[in-house]
Amino acid sequence: MFKRGSGAAGDGFARILANTGWLLGGKGVGAVLSLAYLAIVTRTLGVEDFGRFALVLSAANVIKALVSFDSWQIVVRYGQPHLTEGNGDALNRVLRFCIVIDLASALAGGVIAAAIILIFGDALELGAGMGWQVWLFCMVMMITIRSSPTGVLRLFDRFDSAAFAETMIPVGRMIGAAVALAVMPSITGFLIAWAFSELLCAIAYWWLALRVGRGRIGSWRTGRALDARAENPGIIGFLTATNLQTSLGSISQQVAVLIVGAFVGPTGAGLYRLANQLANSLTKISSLLSRSIFVELSRTSSHGREALGALFRRTNRLALVAGAVIIGLIVTIGHPLLGLIAGKEFLPAYPLLLMLGVSACIDLIGVSYRPLLMATDRAGLSLRITFISTFLLLGLQSALLPHFGTKGAAMANIITALASFAMMGLASRRAMATNI
Repeated sequence: MFKRGSGAAGDGFARILANTGWLLGGKGVGAVLSLAYLAIVTRTLGVEDFGRFALVLSAANVIKALVSFDSWQIVVRYGQPHLTEGNGDALNRVLRFCIVIDLASALAGGVIAAAIILIFGDALELGAGMGWQVWLFCMVMMITIRSSPTGVLRLFDRFDSAAFAETMIPVGRMIGAAVALAVMPSITGFLIAWAFSELLCAIAYWWLALRVGRGRIGSWRTGRALDARAENPGIIGFLTATNLQTSLGSISQQVAVLIVGAFVGPTGAGLYRLANQLANSLTKISSLLSRSIFVELSRTSSHGREALGALFRRTNRLALVAGAVIIGLIVTIGHPLLGLIAGKEFLPAYPLLLMLGVSACIDLIGVSYRPLLMATDRAGLSLRITFISTFLLLGLQSALLPHFGTKGAAMANIITALASFAMMGLASRRAMATNI
């Protein structure tokens, strides 16, 4: 039993490393390009207009996070048994169910975007005549939700294809930013560039997913999409938990930019977003590991508690080493990197970069916790912890911003990351102590 568990854990860990390697390869290209297009945008728009651009992006991402579902997790979690049993038609119904959810999300997002622009357009300081442009940008963000095809690629272990599709975002932004710089060097021009990259990425994801799944995901005309509810007990609860969890996690970061903008204006919001984006770029391995870990923990959970525990401990050690290395990079190269990319007028963002980088690295060290809870049918517990963490972050930011400015917002991130790490760690240890 021990040998079988160790073998399953070893195989799973090897796949995590391989799949994360593919994702990192794609993100490596993206990281290099992101430095280039960030330099173009920040130097073209300046601090204040970049702040307005950041507020628009954050508002669009808040809406997208609010209405979208992490349906790729549903495809993996509920599609895996059907794939193992060779029941392609049942797998297809799970996929179609997720597509219906994504389309409904896009429609809801468009309505919410229109309401926010009408009610809060002045507060966002969008400027005259930009309301329609922002709404159209939000609609592009909604219709390019690509979680379902992502699930297909991850279900079939085609992380290489997913990595290629993901590179279309930075490639599209780089192309779009260069064109905008030459033709329309304004907020509108860069919004068009960002919308173009989202469309390019969505097309690539769907083309690759349909190509990989050809002949293995059953018929598109067998049964109804909604039949997946009866065929997969628990799918609605899992769907709700993943939506709320993803929404809360994403919204907390995007709303933070809006809160900063409300307290200190577009300039402060621009500095905060730039620091947050650079910190997240350096710690991108966290989200990549999380995706790979969830897929493997979902598989390994069927091999017994021992195999699951061995895989969990290995991923924890990997995340700890990665977090320590990245903190060292932020301390040593963060300041010159910030000046190189954005210019001297953005150097006041360095303390924010340092603090937000530490916060992101804390999240990285605990990257295995949430996938473990999700893979062991404890999505509700994970959701409750995310709910507490989100409101803790927003509450702390509202309390600290009036006294410490943007540094107070960054401090709130560190405190929240520590609290979330402690809660998730305790919940994960209790999950491992239970006979799964």
